[in-house]
Amino acid sequence: MDDLEAWKKLARDHRGVTRELAAFIAGIRPGDIPAKTRAILDDALVDALGCGLYGLTTPWGRIMADFAREQQGPAEAALWGGDARVSAVNTVLAGGTAIHSFDFDDHSRAKIHPGALVVPVVLALAERQRAGGDLMLAGMAAGYEAMNRVSQASNPSRTRMRGWHLTGTTGTFAAAAAACVMLGLDADTTASALGLAGTQSAGTWAFTADGGMSKRMHPGRSAQAGLMAALLAQRGFVGPRYILEAEDGGLLFGMSDTPRPGLLVEGLGRRWHSDETCFKPYACCGSNHACVDAVLDLMRENGLKPADVERVVAGVAGVVDTQTGFEYRADSVLNAQMSLRYNIAVAMFDGQAYLEQFTPERIVEPQVVALAQRVEIEIDPEIDRAYPEIYGGRVTLTTRQGKTLSRKVDYSRGMPENPMSRDEIDGKFMSLASAAAGAESAARILEAARGVFGAGSAQPLADLLARARVAGPAVTA
Repeated sequence: MDDLEAWKKLARDHRGVTRELAAFIAGIRPGDIPAKTRAILDDALVDALGCGLYGLTTPWGRIMADFAREQQGPAEAALWGGDARVSAVNTVLAGGTAIHSFDFDDHSRAKIHPGALVVPVVLALAERQRAGGDLMLAGMAAGYEAMNRVSQASNPSRTRMRGWHLTGTTGTFAAAAAACVMLGLDADTTASALGLAGTQSAGTWAFTADGGMSKRMHPGRSAQAGLMAALLAQRGFVGPRYILEAEDGGLLFGMSDTPRPGLLVEGLGRRWHSDETCFKPYACCGSNHACVDAVLDLMRENGLKPADVERVVAGVAGVVDTQTGFEYRADSVLNAQMSLRYNIAVAMFDGQAYLEQFTPERIVEPQVVALAQRVEIEIDPEIDRAYPEIYGGRVTLTTRQGKTLSRKVDYSRGMPENPMSRDEIDGKFMSLASAAAGAESAARILEAARGVFGAGSAQPLADLLARARVAGPAVTA
């Protein structure tokens, strides 16, 4: 927004939206959560736990868990896979990092990964506060709602193009909102907590430049910051209660050149953003899933092998081209997971994009690398106009016989319009958790997780997570 006066007017016209959001969060009760939303949050809890247990097998997940154990603090909450209890703020640092450690956790079209922030916070505080599962449900709903609304209000595509990683920058609000519900804070204190959370917002996209581990850390650090914000607000530490819309220093205006502050409160209590959660069948960037679906369909339906294909062209939105369309460098698992070129190439060879496709050995395999480097990427105007409301992608293959095949996918598997079933969510959990902690432990955790919202205590689930014996690193680079 070039016109500074118009920008200031937008801020003035929406003065009070942070407080309005805070009042809504403070008023959420378990009985307010619709049945559909409850079912999706139940799936989200299971999905996050599976991703978190597997994340502890990665070096970055293990480093953060070891760090949290060393920091200790009061024995308030279970350190997953650690057979120990540490402070809640250290537990969520480790848990948030673990859940996002393999880029397999839930996401939304607001370009965020809410489960990695919200689930560790509600579990840690349920144990610390001796709360029941009904309060966990309300806390999860609050966290998902706050994070989605802040991201949408920032205009996520524009914010992303400024280099911000929205899971980091908006995740503090998710953690603070969930924590405020779990702690029973009133509206004014919740507004302070949101302010303290927002002033700690951080996270940039620089990790793709060299495959750094910072992306894995963003949810953990933001969960820690948001939880700390709520605990400080509870003690009377006052935060800026116009953090999102302030004329000078409002976060929305700092993150984006085209903020939409009205979306913070539009449809509060009527539209639950949790219902729009996307679950991942592929262990790679969610913006790439439509192209993965498209190329898998084309290869399967036409009986093709990679050797049959002369040319591969992927049509995507401009944001996706910037985010994942970089030239493939086989230098890290992270860059393989983010690379659209690699995702398409390995799917063509293996017929999937799961755990085995993102090992240090597979990402450097010469045939796959050669094909990835031949994938062409172009901005598709139709897809670009619809993104991120529609995470679409188009793949066009030209065979060596000169035949052209094209497939456009608007709603990839796992999107709300093309959802994974509960059985598929449970199957994903079992594959991840079993790989980390063994099938018997995974089955017990799944049973406890599926019943926790109706339980009087989260302690049995927390105990199982603490006692899980997680295998050594399955990913080493």
